[in-house]
Amino acid sequence: MPPIRFIHSSDLHLGRRFANIPEPQDGNIRGRLMEARHGVITRLAEAARRHGAAHILLAGDTFDTATPSAHVLRQALTAMGEDAAIHWWLLPGNHDNLRNAEPLWERLMAEAPANVHALTTATPVMLDDSACLLPAPVTHRAPGRDLTDGLAALPAPEGALRIGLAHGGVTDFEDTGAHIPPNRAESARLDYLALGDWHGRLTIGPRTHYPGTPEQDRFKHGRRGVCLAVTIDGPGAAPRVDEIETGQFHWTETELPVQAGLDTPEALTGLLPETGRRDVLMRVRAIGWASLAQRAELERAAHAAAPDFAHFELVTDRLGALLDTVDMEAIDHAGALRQAAEDLKTEAEDTTRSAEDRGIAAEALARLYAYVTEPTS
Repeated sequence: MPPIRFIHSSDLHLGRRFANIPEPQDGNIRGRLMEARHGVITRLAEAARRHGAAHILLAGDTFDTATPSAHVLRQALTAMGEDAAIHWWLLPGNHDNLRNAEPLWERLMAEAPANVHALTTATPVMLDDSACLLPAPVTHRAPGRDLTDGLAALPAPEGALRIGLAHGGVTDFEDTGAHIPPNRAESARLDYLALGDWHGRLTIGPRTHYPGTPEQDRFKHGRRGVCLAVTIDGPGAAPRVDEIETGQFHWTETELPVQAGLDTPEALTGLLPETGRRDVLMRVRAIGWASLAQRAELERAAHAAAPDFAHFELVTDRLGALLDTVDMEAIDHAGALRQAAEDLKTEAEDTTRSAEDRGIAAEALARLYAYVTEPTS
């Protein structure tokens, strides 16, 4: 019996609009991120061809909502249908669950090319003569129970590989009984359990894996998205699982420790990637303590670097102000601006005020300093 080879992916979230990402006046990062999500279909197909796989298993949340636009749906189906030798197996997840997205799955089944299959029932289906796919489609956005509980009872031909496909978490923080037990592969006699829902790459056990989303959508995971190329030689054999990078964009978040005397522009430059910035979304969190001059120089350096990136953020909410080093002469020798600066400094240092009020005053003083010391062109 030849080995079975397939691609395991999940959480494509096609049609996501990325409203949480501010759109610069002269950019189109949201459009680029949406297009990268569609482009991952082609990259998954390329991964399948390189791996010698005839099947791509999508473990839920192929679509971001229950009502994707006609363009999103039709263009996705068209892209999946371009290589008829590759079969796509789509499982409903919590975002595109059966109850809320029933019209979606009806349209998909009516319009899909022959190589695209909707797994809308917990019915075993043969991938080939040697492997049986056991799906656990998500019925409701929050079903309140472990939908993999029935996998053990699903039949498969004697001697065939049992491959589970499900969507959900292995940790249930609210103790609702809806989590997937980490040993589900063993209890359901599965040769492999392909999971979706967690957006980062995660190994639960030798037979249970999350690939994460193939195109990242947040700063949390710190790497480009991947899919999993899985090979199983036969029943009882340990799966061989290889990662194939599929993500176009790299979301990265890093801290910049600041202290008195630090050359903040130079320190920021040392954190920035030298190449590929156009496809990098970067968040830098400045922490520690800085003089107003250090902070102003850091913000100017960040502003100068930002256009190189797909998206760039400098976060300073954990950067304290060294107010004893404030050069009031740099703000104004006298007059209204000097008086405003003196008042803000007094408020920021007033321990009878709340920490929030002192922070607001310090932030206002920092902004005033940056404004009046901005070099003129």
